[in-house]
Amino acid sequence: MDEVTLRRPGGEAGGNLISRQWRGLAHAHRARDYIDHLRNETFPALRTLPGFVDASILSRPLGSGVEFLIVTRWDSMDAIARFAGMDPEAAVVPDKVAEMMIDYDRRVRHFDIAG
Repeated sequence: MDEVTLRRPGGEAGGNLISRQWRGLAHAHRARDYIDHLRNETFPALRTLPGFVDASILSRPLGSGVEFLIVTRWDSMDAIARFAGMDPEAAVVPDKVAEMMIDYDRRVRHFDIAG
């Protein structure tokens, strides 16, 4: 399993953070494109948002593709809503990313970070 963690400068761990988790299954030949998209477009944009703390990319081979679990951490649901919009559990999946996927979650999961 690969894991990459990107932290916003000054981002602190701990406190009452919220974990936002999204899963997607990428076509094997598009997996590197997806990682590049996250590193070059998504994560830099997230770092500009107040309340964003950090993000991790977890991956594993699965069937004919590569499964990704994207975990972002935020300091509040308000911060998540500023990113995701009126429905904070709606996945934010650009068309460009959807084309890379075999399947993906349309809804995300949020968890309080207990410790």
